[in-house]
Amino acid sequence: MWRQGELIEVTITDLSDGGDGVGRFEQRVVFVPDTVTGDRVVVRLLRVKPQYAQGKLHEIVEASPYRIRPSCIVADKCGGCQWQHVSYDYQREAKRNQIIQALNRIGGFEQPLVGEVLPSEALGYRNKVTYPLSRSRSGQLQAGYYQKGTHQIVNLNQCPIQDQRLNPFLAEVKQDLYDRGWGIYDEKLHRGKLRHLGFRIGRRSGEVLLILVSKDAHLEGLEEQAQQWMERYPNLVGVSLNVNGDRTNAIFGADTHIVAGKSYLEEEFAGLTFQIRADTFFQVHTESAERLVQVMLDQLNLQGTEIIADLYCGVGTLTLPLARQAKHAVGLEIQSEAIDQAEANARLNHIENVKFHIGPVERVFATLDVDPDIVILDPPRKGCDASIIETLRDTKPQRIVYVSCNPATLARDLKLLCAEGQYRLIKVQPADFFPQTAHVECAAFLEITG
Repeated sequence: MWRQGELIEVTITDLSDGGDGVGRFEQRVVFVPDTVTGDRVVVRLLRVKPQYAQGKLHEIVEASPYRIRPSCIVADKCGGCQWQHVSYDYQREAKRNQIIQALNRIGGFEQPLVGEVLPSEALGYRNKVTYPLSRSRSGQLQAGYYQKGTHQIVNLNQCPIQDQRLNPFLAEVKQDLYDRGWGIYDEKLHRGKLRHLGFRIGRRSGEVLLILVSKDAHLEGLEEQAQQWMERYPNLVGVSLNVNGDRTNAIFGADTHIVAGKSYLEEEFAGLTFQIRADTFFQVHTESAERLVQVMLDQLNLQGTEIIADLYCGVGTLTLPLARQAKHAVGLEIQSEAIDQAEANARLNHIENVKFHIGPVERVFATLDVDPDIVILDPPRKGCDASIIETLRDTKPQRIVYVSCNPATLARDLKLLCAEGQYRLIKVQPADFFPQTAHVECAAFLEITG
């Protein structure tokens, strides 16, 4: 009989979708963070259920050939990464298997054609970071990621997965915030002011945005401090304050104010110039996103006659590179700030054959005044609304490209799209947007069969 606190020996045989190692003990599954396939480990049981248990790594008896030394000194504590102890080649293999298993188990695709995960820069890749803030017991200001399974912050002065040009900002700006004495938000009491500190950098341009998230807009001396930051950092082009007064886990509120400089940075992406704000969505791994765009262009082989609808278009990351090779493109997005940026990016690049629409995607898509040949889907992790799937099956575009960061919801939605043989899954191309984590991005290509 298993007991909480008991020590057991387990051989890890797989990695779960959440990144934990998976083993078996007495015919029951055991999930163990900080392990990798091939490890033989002693595990302390933390949570015991009838069919499975969750444990904590107590001792490595025999290390897996896929195990490496983490690049980060707090990798065993910080919740920002799950796989710093896993060799990069095996990370890619595990992510591909994650997609195959989801398509098979959830989607019912027996032998899906899934390509190798496109490799990428494994460290120093993140172009955007947003750190929650807190006070230590001694009163020091802390910024970092939450410790695994808790809301306790692991204090960081640098991070190996963010663009290394942001490291000086993190340590120095954190000290400035401490010196200013602005109150730090307490999520339990819903008191205090500063909630998050964020940075975004243009990987090609080197331009940096700094954003503070506060419970209210009243931070005495903020304009003076922002000017000091602008003078200290030549590549800092803008300082913003986002106000989030809600009792919520969401990072950003609805209102963002420019304190100094510009509201956006400029970046080169897929041969285009983009303006990107600190609070709008843009893929965190610039180079991997470009590689996936190129795969889409190669696979679609556009002839300049196609009409494309890009659902969940954001700032036009996919819409604009595709529009250059199509007859016409439309982009749909619920966030008005993102649409403002998308329209600005179209003007900046002199792309005139594109139109953007603001509103809930499921509602706007059903009332489009164009009949698209190709539909691009790039939904959030929860996948597509059921009404979008129904509209696609009714309107029957010739081709669909489904970009996903969640293999489970991708498989669910592809099963619905391919029901009754209406669409055929041609291929799935994964790309590594999130090295050192269990997350994987991919593009699935569908063609109509009728």
